[in-house]
Amino acid sequence: MEFKAAHIKVIFWDFDGVLMDSNAVRDLGFERVLADFPPEQVAQLLAFHRANGGLSRYVKFRYFFEEVRNESIDDAEIMEWASRFSVIMKSLLVNPALLIPETMAFVKENYANYTMHITSGSDQDELRYLCQSMGIDQCFTSIHGSPKPKKQWIAELIEMHGYDTQQCLLIGDAHNDYEAAQYNGIAFMSYNNPTLDRFSNVKLF
Repeated sequence: MEFKAAHIKVIFWDFDGVLMDSNAVRDLGFERVLADFPPEQVAQLLAFHRANGGLSRYVKFRYFFEEVRNESIDDAEIMEWASRFSVIMKSLLVNPALLIPETMAFVKENYANYTMHITSGSDQDELRYLCQSMGIDQCFTSIHGSPKPKKQWIAELIEMHGYDTQQCLLIGDAHNDYEAAQYNGIAFMSYNNPTLDRFSNVKLF
């Protein structure tokens, strides 16, 4: 399928690493919330986290306990760990200095020219809190995150608004973002990750 930049009308933005330089802060959050566990186990979680940037913290905590520690964990416990993580994130990420100048300049200059949504693997309530606290929420038609997966959010938004998939673009920095674009039959633009550049089929900036 061929996509053209001139035809794009709808942009789905990833958040971490694309709109905000927050990946190192996310690393720190996992280190702090799991500080009582063996460092080598936390290191395994961080490796999984970095390799799967588009996945939610719910998936990552489940991976830590079930795959790294070989322990069973229920959904309520996962939610508790995610809540502790979110408290740390809210305290560290409400920092406009972490916003990425290039992408935020594009957003602020073009939000009237495109329909823009944030679709992220990060927690939805946390994302909305961060964007509102930094005064950028008004640039986006909607802001969505986990626990619902990104590819599902995009599918629902396309159906809800009747978007033409030929006019939709996902901008992301993780392989999961590319997979979400493929799943929904929309264009993909790699940002801030040269290893994904070969998958980009539209470049806006």
